[in-house]
Amino acid sequence: MFDATAMIIGIVIGSGIFVLPNLIARNLPSAPAILSVWIISGILSFFGALAYAELGAMMPATGGLYVYIREAYGPLWAFVSSWTFTLAVLSGGTAWLTVTFSIYLAHFLPLTVVTSKIASLALLAVLSAVNLISVREAAWVQRTFTVLKILGLILLIGIAILGPRSATLPLNTPTPQPFSLTHFGAAMAACLMAYNGWSYVSFIAGEVKDPKRNLLRSLVIGMAVVATLYVLANVAYMKVMTISEIAATDRVAADVATRAVGGIGGALVSLLVLLSIVGAVNGCIFTAARIPFAQAQDGLFFSRFGHVHPRFQTPAFSIVMSGLWTAVLIVSGSYETLYSYSILAAWIFYTLSVLAVYVFRRNMPDRFRPYKMWGYPYTLWTFIGISVWFILNALLTQTRPSLMALVIVASGAAAYRIWRKRAPALEMGRVRDT
Repeated sequence: MFDATAMIIGIVIGSGIFVLPNLIARNLPSAPAILSVWIISGILSFFGALAYAELGAMMPATGGLYVYIREAYGPLWAFVSSWTFTLAVLSGGTAWLTVTFSIYLAHFLPLTVVTSKIASLALLAVLSAVNLISVREAAWVQRTFTVLKILGLILLIGIAILGPRSATLPLNTPTPQPFSLTHFGAAMAACLMAYNGWSYVSFIAGEVKDPKRNLLRSLVIGMAVVATLYVLANVAYMKVMTISEIAATDRVAADVATRAVGGIGGALVSLLVLLSIVGAVNGCIFTAARIPFAQAQDGLFFSRFGHVHPRFQTPAFSIVMSGLWTAVLIVSGSYETLYSYSILAAWIFYTLSVLAVYVFRRNMPDRFRPYKMWGYPYTLWTFIGISVWFILNALLTQTRPSLMALVIVASGAAAYRIWRKRAPALEMGRVRDT
């Protein structure tokens, strides 16, 4: 349970809480509105985690989201979800994190454009090797860096809240913009990006000890810890800086720490971000390889991806190929565009997979469920309703990235049609326990 919880916290808390608050402050006019969007996004993610706890306990198979969508909606949607997460969501997110790592590493070492990319690739290579060699070693790395990032974030929050520095409004403070659902939706998109990753533990459900109990515990504890730290971090930011100042800076956490304790604050936050990113990248590598692994075992991808290394007992080939694709995104610089486009696509599949709780209860009423989603059906339909509003709002207010997200989904559907012609006899519908 501890390792699964560390995986959730380690993946979710990457670099978002240190840099994204400025996007939220640009869209929301007041502290209550800012805290509200963080709390609502946290509750939404928590409801999704409760749904995944039921799904994971009922179907504790490696592949998680892919398996739930396959069993609820069939092989087409399962293939498209795997396509989206493997080629865009997880790989693009991992590449973005490694590049952010090199940016903060420059605080301690002089890096050029070339050496920055080398640093990003080195981090990717080292953590991929750790995950390839042993599940236990990867879990140890995750556990260590998750604990360090939590302690570091608590230290930052304590310094800001308990310190003597407080935000002061200048005399010529402009009148804040009025509240609007459009701006709230834009702010919520940034928050959901910071919370993204709560579903990733489902990809390794088949490797969690006693998943029928530990998935629920890890999801509840992990998301409660993340949401608490996020809200407290924003309280700390707004205690030291005004909302307009937060909106104007690209390094919110670093500026807050510098104001609170001086020059050493920037170094403290840079080190904290480095620790945080290492844990997040390790978790992404660990989980990303399990999607094509499960897909290949269904005959929906190249069979090599479904092989387990005879000595290391890890999906070694899948780890290597996922790492190589992520390296291509790092070197080409296309990760940022791809990742920004893929967030909405990912949320479409989060919505579908949570809706699978309703589908399974209707189609499989007698299936044994060690855990049932708390608050069902109210928590389920609250999640679905807010998610649908979020997706529609993004389509209306962020048309270009939203359309590109739909293009990613459509390309997966096209790839599936091509694959079916190549391998027409597919055996689907099996839920594997290993």
